[in-house]
Amino acid sequence: MQRHNLKRQHRNKKSKTIGRGGTRGKTSGRGTKGQNARAGHKKRPEIRDFIKRIPKLRGRGKNINTSIETKPTVINLLKINLVFKEGESVSPGTLLSKCLVTLEKGRMPKIKILGNGALDKKLFFKEIKVSEEVRKAVEKAQGSVK
Repeated sequence: MQRHNLKRQHRNKKSKTIGRGGTRGKTSGRGTKGQNARAGHKKRPEIRDFIKRIPKLRGRGKNINTSIETKPTVINLLKINLVFKEGESVSPGTLLSKCLVTLEKGRMPKIKILGNGALDKKLFFKEIKVSEEVRKAVEKAQGSVK
């Protein structure tokens, strides 16, 4: 076998030409002008802007186990006994109208009635959380809790 009869296993690679006829010329595959054609900066992912707007729970420090849920407004049975008359119904709306509760950020707060004081009137409790002592006192005064 002579040298001039030898054949390569791999052909020559075709050279990538530059310029108008080449494959990676002029804009080098980046289209034309603008932010995408420049080196370095790319478009920000749009979702990132939405994520940044969402407020963070910035580590709640030592109190990490405390709940985020708002605690109910507490009203004592003594105040209800003073303000309400015999046979009236006690609901968030009536408590708001009698100024025992105020709106929080335009919303009705959660309300819980605790048994500090005595009840000597027949009252009807609706849509309000009530402690066990209050429930017993209301039933003793022949009222009801729903």
